Amino acid sequence: MRWLVLSVTSAVLASSVLSVAQARSKGPARFFPDPSSIFAADIAFSRMAREQGQWTAFRKTAADDAVIAVQRPELAANWLKGKQDPPQAVKWQAHRAYVSCDGRLGATTGAWQGPDGAQGYFTTVWRRDKKGEWKWVFDHWDRLMTPRDSVEALEGHVANCKNLPGRRGPGADIMPSPDDRKSSKDHKAEAPPLDESLRWSYDIGTDGSRHVRISLWNGSGYDMVIEDKVGAVR
Repeated sequence: MRWLVLSVTSAVLASSVLSVAQARSKGPARFFPDPSSIFAADIAFSRMAREQGQWTAFRKTAADDAVIAVQRPELAANWLKGKQDPPQAVKWQAHRAYVSCDGRLGATTGAWQGPDGAQGYFTTVWRRDKKGEWKWVFDHWDRLMTPRDSVEALEGHVANCKNLPGRRGPGADIMPSPDDRKSSKDHKAEAPPLDESLRWSYDIGTDGSRHVRISLWNGSGYDMVIEDKVGAVR
């Protein structure tokens, strides 16, 4: 446990030094693909929820175009607007983290526990903003009858940087707004980062069912590293 705390602290310091270096350099920002930094962001997110309020934390850590998946994909800024914090926040712990080769996109998945005894899992997609800070761009969760097993050590994975797929140009990692889609159809979206070494997508049916996938480049193809399936809303 102590090793994990030291790793996260080091990641925060490294991120600060890196941000200063980037501010002095010209051209596109470059980041070291360090899973510890995304674990640190998730831990800070969870702590903020406990100390400042659950939905307050969601608002403060979300990207402007963040999407939250409930019965349909919702623009987080709209869905969270005016939402009152519950008396006690949900607790969560990221177990695994995945980061793209360029260090700009990542994902965490883990377990959550509600104050009422409910339990489940979550998956969050993160993206660096212009300042180099991690902001979440997609979040979804579901309940489980049996909780996920606790972990003794966090798992961090980085995409293989060899033989990277072709780039798609600026803006390719921006998710389309949920408001641009018709509610009468199934909602589908994909979002590859600029280097396409980490891909994520979701499908949300009109019945509320959803399928979330995260894939990581292995040097010659993609490995499915996260696959969440949520049944239809009854």
